[in-house]
Amino acid sequence: MKYYKITLALAVSFLFTGMKPDNKDIYHKGWIDFNKNGAKDVFEDSKAPLEARVNNLISLMNVNEKTCQLVTLYGYSRVLEDEMPNDKWKNRVWKDGIANIDEHLNTIWNQEKTHTKYAFPYSTHAEAINTVQKWFIEETRMGIPVDFTNEGVHGLCHEKATPLPAPIGIGSTWNKDLVYKAGTIVGREAKALGYTNVYAPILDVARDQRWGRVLECYGEEPFHISEMGKQMVLGIQSEGVASTLKHFAVYSVPKGARDGDARTDPHVAPREMFQLHLYPFKKVIKEAAPMGIMSSYNDYDGVPVTASPYFLTELLREQFGFNGYVVSDSEAVEYVSEKHHVAAGYKEAVRQVIEAGLNVRTTFRTPESFVEPLRELIAEGKISMQTIDSRVADVLRVKFRLGLFDSPYVENPDKADKTVHTAADEAFSKQINRESLVLLKNENNLLPLDVDKIDNILVTGPLADEVSFTFSRYGPAFNPSTSVFKGVKDYAGNKANVSFVKGCDIVDPDWPGSEIIPTPLSAKEQADIDAAVEQAKKSDIIIAVVGEDEKRVGETKSRTSLGLPGRQFQLVQALYATGKPVVLVLINGQPLTINWENKFLPAILEAWFPSTAAGEVIAETLFGDYNPGGKLSVTFPKSVGQIPLNFPYKPGSQAGQPGAGPNGYGNTRVLGPLYPFGYGLSYTSFEYSDLVISRTSLKAQANIEVSFKIKNTGKREGDEVVQMYLKDKVSSVTTYESMLRGFDRVHLKPNETKTIHFTLTPSDLELLDIDMNWTVEPGDFEVLIGASSVDIKLKETFTVESVND
Repeated sequence: MKYYKITLALAVSFLFTGMKPDNKDIYHKGWIDFNKNGAKDVFEDSKAPLEARVNNLISLMNVNEKTCQLVTLYGYSRVLEDEMPNDKWKNRVWKDGIANIDEHLNTIWNQEKTHTKYAFPYSTHAEAINTVQKWFIEETRMGIPVDFTNEGVHGLCHEKATPLPAPIGIGSTWNKDLVYKAGTIVGREAKALGYTNVYAPILDVARDQRWGRVLECYGEEPFHISEMGKQMVLGIQSEGVASTLKHFAVYSVPKGARDGDARTDPHVAPREMFQLHLYPFKKVIKEAAPMGIMSSYNDYDGVPVTASPYFLTELLREQFGFNGYVVSDSEAVEYVSEKHHVAAGYKEAVRQVIEAGLNVRTTFRTPESFVEPLRELIAEGKISMQTIDSRVADVLRVKFRLGLFDSPYVENPDKADKTVHTAADEAFSKQINRESLVLLKNENNLLPLDVDKIDNILVTGPLADEVSFTFSRYGPAFNPSTSVFKGVKDYAGNKANVSFVKGCDIVDPDWPGSEIIPTPLSAKEQADIDAAVEQAKKSDIIIAVVGEDEKRVGETKSRTSLGLPGRQFQLVQALYATGKPVVLVLINGQPLTINWENKFLPAILEAWFPSTAAGEVIAETLFGDYNPGGKLSVTFPKSVGQIPLNFPYKPGSQAGQPGAGPNGYGNTRVLGPLYPFGYGLSYTSFEYSDLVISRTSLKAQANIEVSFKIKNTGKREGDEVVQMYLKDKVSSVTTYESMLRGFDRVHLKPNETKTIHFTLTPSDLELLDIDMNWTVEPGDFEVLIGASSVDIKLKETFTVESVND
């Protein structure tokens, strides 16, 4: 280790500024005497093989120490009452160690109890984590280091880490290089602050637009999700920090999108489960080797996932090759008995999850609540020590891989002040926010606006001067944030008058009941809309910022309707009635059924939940300094009555109705999406040409190379997301109409042409056959190249030959 090449006193002085050196002579040149026995054991030898170190350590541990490696201690103010170690810790179960401490000192923006003086400056945070780690190393018998875990799905969950847009916005960038870079930032900042494990990315496949956690997912299509998730994992783990995937498995499709509680009864058939919901986990595990998995708290076909040997052992480890450790989502263990009722009591639930393959119970309860019944089960002979040792080995293996037994401390806490949320990181944050924007409509090229030709601008709507949506439970807490109104006002400067009138609240007092039983506008609500209309009449352009805030979306916040909530629709209609052009800016966490808005308003920009640069990047885009190039990663339905409506889909499952014939007079429903998967406009135009596939006939295990050209035929530089879909024309079982199998975000200057290359591998062609085996079947396949799942520009066919041909 870097520090232990010098004397003990100097080492401790460097590591823990302001702390007095103690007399525990455990730090030696090149190794640490964790168990304080005066000898270098195999597990303390950095040159020993990994498995030898794991096995040696387990052989030296007693039952109390082993069971403590199977539970999480939630950090300050959630479960842990103290920010720093104290004498009371010697009377708690973690006196024998702990697997991980989750979210310690990270700061949750809307939970004041979590705010702490140790979070910032960054160096203070790193020193505080070192102090906690030091207690576990020096004050427990075996000295096993802690794995410090934290959330990180759109930037590290910390007071002032680098903010990123919500995952649905990240997914809309379709930019794999950008996502990898985002992962490196999250990993680097985690490591600098003392966190060694990040709970990200979320690989759930968001198939129901009503579900409250759509905003936390990359999208609805498994190949797209796996490609984005893979880059996030690779980025995080390139910094020496573990990535823990969420939520395994079949979590994102509760019946009717009804979120919360036990989340039972996902209506997913086995083949669909593998082809859609397990596909991203399988692909990311095999191609990026994440060190962590979070097991979900739903059941599948009557069996809670967290108590399922099939999911946690057979699938995850034996088939997918996962070799990290599994933590439970909050209450997943408790729900086995309390909500799923497949265990007579909590103690039996503990037995079931350990037997199934769970490694670490994680929830907002004391670690004693899990460890004590677990120890009773061991004493009663109901769980074997062989099983316990196997579960503990998985946890320790990750800790060794993270280097916690070789370099357990943040080596230079002061360095964090220079490496966390740098100027370059802030510039990146703005860029990923820009690339997350999706232009949904631009009639007669109203956008971009010319600030030199506009005198008066009205920015209105309940989200126009709001910034709460730029923060969340899982992201950075207290970075300065810019509202859309401020962003537009700053951009216009003295060139145009920019006014703000709120117009209405996000919801009315009777919402969401008012979506089912409409209520008349109150006098105040009418007056608020009238005030916006009066200002609109004096303006040349209206920018209406509407949608949802963080109180309307998220876990346990699924919606019944997908229209603009509250009185926002009435506000938009009243603004349109003025005859002035209305630019709609959407702030939302899930697709909205904005049919009227799409029909009558000339321009719509989808911003999702951007982070703190929201106002700045939206203003730049509206006025043309930035050309939007994002694409939708979820389908926008026209009505909730169409749901499920998404991509990919089976032939005929989203078909129309016949207009002729004996049963052809029942055209009774709305058809087709409002905006399809992969859709997004630009201020420029693109031309596709020259599709070439490397072979038109091949054996099942051969690769096929695909190339084509893309040209910017407009007058502005811009990005196009090129998409490759694959259609299996005839198969032994019904498969999807087409599947995404390649994409790339391409930047082109005016008149510039680039040649794009994709490779189709056998795994891209395979399906689950009638015997549920992954197989590449002989037959014809069609390659489809396009700008969205429906806007196909080029097609070509190739044939997979039978092995006997």
